[in-house]
Amino acid sequence: MRTRLIFITLAWVLCSISILTVYGQEIKQIDTSTTDESIDYRSGLIYTIEINGAIGTVSNDRIESAIDEAMENNAELLVIMMDTPGGFTNSTWSICKNILNADLPICVYIAPRGAKAGSAGVYITYASHIAAMAPSTNIGAAHPVSGDGAKVDSLMNEKITNDAVAQIRSSANERGRNADWAEKAVRESVSITDKEALELNVIDLRAKDLDDLLMQIDGRKVKLPTRIVTLKTKQYTVVKREISFVYKLLKIITHPDIAFLLFSLGGLGLVLELYNPGSIFPGVVGAICLILSFYAFQTLPINYAGVALIVLALALFIAEVKVISHGLLTIGGVISLFLGGLMLIDTVDPTLGVSLSLLITVALCIGVVAGWMAWMVIRTSLKRPFIGKEGMIGKTAEVRKDSFVYVDGALWKAVCDDEISEGDKVIVISIDDLTLQVKKKDL
Repeated sequence: MRTRLIFITLAWVLCSISILTVYGQEIKQIDTSTTDESIDYRSGLIYTIEINGAIGTVSNDRIESAIDEAMENNAELLVIMMDTPGGFTNSTWSICKNILNADLPICVYIAPRGAKAGSAGVYITYASHIAAMAPSTNIGAAHPVSGDGAKVDSLMNEKITNDAVAQIRSSANERGRNADWAEKAVRESVSITDKEALELNVIDLRAKDLDDLLMQIDGRKVKLPTRIVTLKTKQYTVVKREISFVYKLLKIITHPDIAFLLFSLGGLGLVLELYNPGSIFPGVVGAICLILSFYAFQTLPINYAGVALIVLALALFIAEVKVISHGLLTIGGVISLFLGGLMLIDTVDPTLGVSLSLLITVALCIGVVAGWMAWMVIRTSLKRPFIGKEGMIGKTAEVRKDSFVYVDGALWKAVCDDEISEGDKVIVISIDDLTLQVKKKDL
């Protein structure tokens, strides 16, 4: 019955995730300056979408969905309001490709004040038809680095850097922007302010807000893959694509720290279930955490050597119960878990890996819990049984008449090699069916 409940729960979780993923569309909030309730979707329609934080699969899906919807409704323009420290390579290339091939004018607007377009944000900005920045913003620092923050070594460094340079120079030439500065941003990690970006032809304009941006680009000609269009953005209706609850949830789950935490807690839940079979709760919660972590792993650049080390850590925690290692297996599990988390995310941006403080905290906490549970199990197994045949052995009984003894509130038939009489104290040494073998207790 308990096994059936676990499988039903897991099936429910899988179905729920599938349904939410398929039908989880973003909520659209329409902000219009006209009092006319009828909206003409054939002209003057401006779509906006905000992209904040690290660029990943969720950001890619949202931008791709916004482009598709804006094209379906024959929108005048899509404005991507961006503030990002960087992101994952695959998602960045996918976003750039979608923008470059979109038959729709797309403006990347680095805003609000204080925002930045770092690393991945530079490539996306260069791919856009129109690039703009708000005052007090910056752009740059696009050199590839390894997951631990160090520059990629030797030949691999040269390959990755040259590929990134070719990508961004291609976009710069396509949009007529400063290709030399773009190459410096990749090779030398340089960064510049919004004013410097405008002077160096990195961006097309500076705008204090969205209204100012739309006023400045009115009448601008934009070259699309199939045509050249002239923007008309003075009279417009804004369709703001807010991030839905589903995307918020997926964005949280796909954060490297959360993915590592879910995987670790999921494994710990299964370990606790094995320590105490039939407890159900830790097993069910652990299975749910593992399923969510597997979804996150599909969207993140995972190093499977890291996954293998985490699995090894869980195996060592389980083995601690079966093998008397005096804590060595638990220590090995903590080290393996820490190294696995350190290697888990295969990224070129150090800000996108699992944080060191979280790694240390989780590894120590799980190690303490696993060690404590192993100690409890071992201590329990070493205790003398209290029930059954084994529980009777060694107990003291009192002899009653007719060779019966009184022990644990009951009378038992007993045999003894020594001569005993009523009132004597004896010790149970074995049991055969319902007859106790006893010996006289020494005074």
